[in-house]
Amino acid sequence: MTKKNDVYGYLPTERPETGKLLLYALQQVIVMFPATITVALITKFQVSTTIFASGLATLCFTFITGGKIPLYYGSSFAYLAAVMSMAAAECTPEQLAQANATGILPAEIISKAQFGIIMSGFVSIAAGLLVRRFGKETVEKILPATITGPVAMIIGLSLAGNALGDAVACEVQGADTVWLIVSLVTLLSTILFSIYLKGFLGQLPLLLGAACGCLTAGAFALGGVNVFRTISDEALNSLASFGPFAIPAFTLPKVSMAALVGIMPIAIATIPESTAHMYQLDIYVQDVAKKKGKKMDYSLIDMLDKNLIGDGLCDMVAGFVGGPAGTNYGENISTMAITRVFSVPVIQCAAIIAMIVSCFTPLIKGIYAIPKPVIGGLEVYLFGAIAAQGIAIMIEKKVDMFSSKNIAVIACIMIIGLGGHFQFGGNIPFFGINIPDIAGASIFGILLNALLSIGDKKNQ
Repeated sequence: MTKKNDVYGYLPTERPETGKLLLYALQQVIVMFPATITVALITKFQVSTTIFASGLATLCFTFITGGKIPLYYGSSFAYLAAVMSMAAAECTPEQLAQANATGILPAEIISKAQFGIIMSGFVSIAAGLLVRRFGKETVEKILPATITGPVAMIIGLSLAGNALGDAVACEVQGADTVWLIVSLVTLLSTILFSIYLKGFLGQLPLLLGAACGCLTAGAFALGGVNVFRTISDEALNSLASFGPFAIPAFTLPKVSMAALVGIMPIAIATIPESTAHMYQLDIYVQDVAKKKGKKMDYSLIDMLDKNLIGDGLCDMVAGFVGGPAGTNYGENISTMAITRVFSVPVIQCAAIIAMIVSCFTPLIKGIYAIPKPVIGGLEVYLFGAIAAQGIAIMIEKKVDMFSSKNIAVIACIMIIGLGGHFQFGGNIPFFGINIPDIAGASIFGILLNALLSIGDKKNQ
C-alpha cells in the first residue's frame, strides 16, 4: 500500500529514490530553461550567469522556507520592459551598438540594473512582514481569489503568442511542415503520457514528450530537413573563451537612482503572482495528500509570509551575482501538478543541476540545441495549464460568478492584462508613463476590489 501511494505522487517533504529524483529534477530544469534563458537574451544579461543565479536563488529559497515550499525561482518577464528601458537610457551610443552586436550589455549597465533588482526585493519582504504581522487574512482581503485567479490566467494566456510562435513559426527554410509535425508530436505525446501512463513513467510526461519530439526531429534530420539548433560560441558570451568549462561572469551591483525608480516598483506585480502560485500549490498538494491517505503537517497558505520574504531575498541573491529579477515559476508548478511530484528535494536537485549546467559549455549547447518546435509544443501545454490553474483557484475558493462585483473585478483584470499585452506589447501607456500589463492589471484589480468592498458586510 505504501509503495502504491508513493508511486501516485510525492509531498513536499518526501524524497524519491536517487534515480527517480535525478529524472524528476532534470524535467524541472528543462521546463524552466526556455523562459529563464529567454529573459536573459531579451534583456542582454549574461546567459550563463542567469542560469546560475536561478539555481542559486532556488536553493536559497528552499533553505529560507525550511524545505517546505516546492517552488523554483526563475527569471521574471514582468521586469523586461523596466530593465530594457533603464539600459537604453543609461547606455552610450557606443555601448548600445556593442550590446546589439554581442547580445550582452556592458558590465557597468548590468551592475546598475542589479541595484534596482536588489532593491525590488525589499518590496516582497515588506509584503511578507505585513502578512506575518496581520495574518494571511489581510492579504486575502487585498488579494482575494477574484484577483489571484485572473492574474494567474493572464500570466498563462499572455504567453499564448510565444507558445504558438515557437510551435508553428519556422526558422529553417522549407521546413514549415516538418516544424509543425515536430511540435504536434511533442504536444500530443506529452498530453497522452500525462493522461494514460501510470506509476513512475506517468510522472515524466514532459521529459518523455520532449524526447518524442527530439526523436521525430532526428528522423527528419536524417531525411535532410534539420530543425535542430546550432549555437555559436559568440552566443554563449563569456563561456566561449574558456573552453568546455567556465565559471559564469559575475558582476557587483552599482548604486543607480534610475534603476531604483524604474525597476523596484515592478515587484508589486510579482506579489499577486507569487500569492496565486501558493494557492495553486496548496490545492494540488492537499489533493495528493488526500489521495495518498496522508495528512499534511502544515498548510502552504499559512507559509505565505515566508514565501514572500523568500521571494524578496532571492531577488537580492540573483541581483547580487548578476542575474535578472525573478519569481517562482508557473511552468514548474504546472509540471508538478501534472506529475504530482511536489518534492522539495527534487527542486533542490534541479537547482544544483542548473548551476552545473551554467558552468559547462557543451551542456548549455546541448540544451540550446533542442529544436524550437519541441519547446513550442511543451509551451502550448504548460502555458495553458498556468491559465487553467487560475480557474482552479476560483473554483476551489467558491467564487460567486453571479456577483456583479466579482465579475467587474475579474473582467477588468483580464482585459487590462491581456489587452495591454497584445495591443501595447506588454506596457500600457498611462499619463505619460508605461506600466507593465500584469502590474497594471493587478494594481487596478486591487484598487477596484477595495473600492467595491466599501460597505460590505463581514459575512459577505
